[in-house]
Amino acid sequence: MARKNTALMARKNTVLRARKNTALMAHEKAGLMTGAGNPVSMRRGIAVALLALLWVGPLPDLATGSMVLHMVLHLGVTALVPALWAPRLPMPAGAMALALGAIAEMVAVWGWHLPGPHMWARLDGVGFALEQASFLGAGMVLWAAARSAGAFGGALVLLATTMHMTLLGALIGLSPRDLYGGICAGHLGLSALQEQQVAGALMAGAGGAIYLLAALARLARALRLTEVRA
Repeated sequence: MARKNTALMARKNTVLRARKNTALMAHEKAGLMTGAGNPVSMRRGIAVALLALLWVGPLPDLATGSMVLHMVLHLGVTALVPALWAPRLPMPAGAMALALGAIAEMVAVWGWHLPGPHMWARLDGVGFALEQASFLGAGMVLWAAARSAGAFGGALVLLATTMHMTLLGALIGLSPRDLYGGICAGHLGLSALQEQQVAGALMAGAGGAIYLLAALARLARALRLTEVRA
């Protein structure tokens, strides 16, 4: 009788563990990047509203005369909006998805912060439109790759993004010379070099933190799932 009860209890525990695993895997598959209880539709509504505010408001015009305000616009379009939207796109599996997401975002961010392309985007409407479209598109590809790669893989691609974003911010902010010219300063009462230094610190600090926090959240979720499976 005791053996029978023990067997029944073991079977019950196995079923409960399987249900818990299924629930956690379903949550992971849903790719919810925010706290529990936040509907995807609400989060995406916030993403659309934020993008409209960034693009339709005064920030694009102000960003032409301020490297700091450009960086605010850049981080909003590249990092915050895609993170809130958290797209699910058809992506190749495994390492290919990781490489595609990380490289697309890195090429867009580093490319448009080279002096030539950056000045083109500040002074020409076509350049600005291409810059913003590539920022948004690369950000969406990055977050789609993070979703399709699973918890650990997603954390890896986000950590890689943290590192290159921090490195670029440090290179911009610590440069001893003005990289972008006087056109990128004036609205905030700072010199061009001061604007560049603050913008670099903003990219390295705030930009790196966005991806780092998202990576840590995914790692925590993956560890919880691993513990339950064990």
